[in-house]
Amino acid sequence: MQFPRQKTGTGCAVCNLANNAQMRLRLLITILALASAAGAGAVVTLPMSTVFKGQDRFEQLVVRAKAENWKSLPIGQRTAAVGQTMVGTPYRSYTLEIDNRVESPSVNFKGLDCWTFFEIALSFARMLDEPETNWTPATLLHYVELDRYRGGECTGEYLSRLHYLEDWLYDNNRRGLVQDLTRTLGGVSVPHSAREMTNGWRHYRYLAANRALLRPLAQMEGRVSARPLYEIPKSRVASIEPRLRSGDIIGIVSRDGHSSMRATSHVGLALRSGDGTVHFMHASAPHNYGKVVVDSRLSAYLYRYSSDTGVLVVRPIR
Repeated sequence: MQFPRQKTGTGCAVCNLANNAQMRLRLLITILALASAAGAGAVVTLPMSTVFKGQDRFEQLVVRAKAENWKSLPIGQRTAAVGQTMVGTPYRSYTLEIDNRVESPSVNFKGLDCWTFFEIALSFARMLDEPETNWTPATLLHYVELDRYRGGECTGEYLSRLHYLEDWLYDNNRRGLVQDLTRTLGGVSVPHSAREMTNGWRHYRYLAANRALLRPLAQMEGRVSARPLYEIPKSRVASIEPRLRSGDIIGIVSRDGHSSMRATSHVGLALRSGDGTVHFMHASAPHNYGKVVVDSRLSAYLYRYSSDTGVLVVRPIR
């Protein structure tokens, strides 16, 4: 389902959200969240050194954004430009797992996984709609929160985060931040099961420390799995590449083991090169490149792994 764009008046609607929340942005400097531990009615503070890593790299990006006038670019091209500056950044797993109990917006420029790569690129691009005086770590954290959490709000609880890409797409599309192009580009419905976190809970810091979350996590996964999942089969991706733009978010859909069930397994950005080829730009895991790369042509990349069955395509619109 497509949702109408909100009217932006003289400025982008996302920018207006931030302008109406200056106090909240100042609070984000220290990131306050309600503790979920038993008996904790007190407020727990996560220091900036925990929630924001790589400020020197952030400042370099701000300088470059001003020098190259990234703000003048459409949101997709802007996102791709930010992504290209992060090529070569080491891959690092579980960078979102920063505390045993408190969930918080966070940024780590020192190491990226596939999710934080596209998320930081998109959030930084959105931040550029702010006045330049607001191009700060606190403002970037605000836009990460807008993108990463259900309804755009981190409650301090683990399950306020959108853990599955298909859930992220549902929520961000519903709020008019992105447009799901998958069905428009010929996507077909596939059997859907989102159970990775329940199956691998021991790998997640929050879940290992708070096993009481496993039941509500399974309930959330049930809701996500109940929604239809659409993919553009990889055999058709070459034919739709001319309709893709730099900065489109590309979700990889994969088969779950030997079953017919599918779920999203990886994510990156489309990048159209000077010769017109659409490449897949992504944070590649350690058993591959182990860093952010501009990979091969998207349609060719999909044939590298037999478990990958297709893609979903998401376009940032504000």
